[in-house]
Amino acid sequence: MSSSTSGVADLGPLNRAREQRAWYWYDWANSAYVTTISTVLVGPYLIGIAENAAVDDRVNLLGFSVAPGALPAFLVTIATVFSALVLPPLGGFIDRTEKKKQWLAGFAWTGALFASLLFFTRGDNWELGAVALVGANLCLGASSVVNDSILPLISTEEERDRVSSRGWAWGYLGGGLLLAANLALVTVLPFGLDVAEAARWSMLSAAVWWAAFTFIPFLRLRNHPPADVEAVSGNVVRQSFGQLWQTLKEMRHYPTALTFLVAYLFFNDGIQTVISQSSVYGSEELGFDQSVLIITILMVQFVAFGGALLFGKLAQRYGAKRVILGGLVIWSLIVTVALWLPEQELLPFLALGFGIGVVLGGTQALARSYFSLFIPKGKEAEYFSFYHAMERGTSWFGALVFGVVYQMTDSYRPAIFALIVFFVIGGLLLLRVDTERGIREAGNVVPSTI
Repeated sequence: MSSSTSGVADLGPLNRAREQRAWYWYDWANSAYVTTISTVLVGPYLIGIAENAAVDDRVNLLGFSVAPGALPAFLVTIATVFSALVLPPLGGFIDRTEKKKQWLAGFAWTGALFASLLFFTRGDNWELGAVALVGANLCLGASSVVNDSILPLISTEEERDRVSSRGWAWGYLGGGLLLAANLALVTVLPFGLDVAEAARWSMLSAAVWWAAFTFIPFLRLRNHPPADVEAVSGNVVRQSFGQLWQTLKEMRHYPTALTFLVAYLFFNDGIQTVISQSSVYGSEELGFDQSVLIITILMVQFVAFGGALLFGKLAQRYGAKRVILGGLVIWSLIVTVALWLPEQELLPFLALGFGIGVVLGGTQALARSYFSLFIPKGKEAEYFSFYHAMERGTSWFGALVFGVVYQMTDSYRPAIFALIVFFVIGGLLLLRVDTERGIREAGNVVPSTI
């Protein structure tokens, strides 16, 4: 009996590897929306549509008079607030269901459907575009919670950094490839398309890409039964809020996870603000035209693919915490160099973009895998819902600091440099995180390298 048992092969690593390869494809799928639509095309396109409908240079958004140029920012803010309210109870529900891949695909396909409405947004019908943008962003956030909660189910603590980094890398590669094709369509304009038509077709391609590639994780991932869920009576909604309430009460027993969450809020806010304001800095402060900014965006995407893989390798050798701290040092150097960057000199600007690409994917990928080590089994979706909700709920703070400093100095240079405070505070808080203690508090296995 013992000899036959010992001769049975352990198929766990092989099965995990298959699921991991399937899981990477969701980062590949949703990054098309993030890069082509959210980052590049939807803002200018919606502004143009709203300008067609504006009366006295204003449109009516939920009873408020809004300038067309501010419309995309307000819509993203609305989606962000809704996400911060909805994601935590959603996490409680996802932890209680076995059908995680179905919910992942459902949110993705619904988000892609909302995004596809942008193709039909034309003339002065900015309201349809507003519904599309808010709905797609909400579904993206919900699908990200489900997707991240699957990571601990398909990887051991030892594998976590590598798997998360490869997912981010695939995302940057997929998003970059489609973005390159779409920017060629928008800028070269073959087939007799005007700029608006090319933008609509490009945004539709991103929606189709998101929906189509989601079929791979939907078909190849397995459903894993819930583990250690709270015993809460009532219907689905009551159970979800009940589990959320229990988790909130118990989170005080996991101070390491909470400390890391606060650290992440600071340094991630700095990262997001650098990315969102870099095109403004390049055009308004350094004087580069749109073609240079497009080339730089594409370069950052493809460099970030390699950067995510590099950071994953470094984490296996030195531990995720040390590598994230190293990344924050580089981010601090980036905003310091930006303070002194000469105008209209392309090579220094491209070098700065290259540096951003190296650390962009790596720090975010390792933050995801590092945080997963502090999550008790059975609460993956809830903790990642807090991770995403708190990230979205405070993502305005960096932009506020950037705007206030610019208002005070009338220069984007001190505004971009002011973001160093987010990396410094985030790094100092991260130094206080006791990795081994946090892993043991959560009842997880301590990896060989932390």
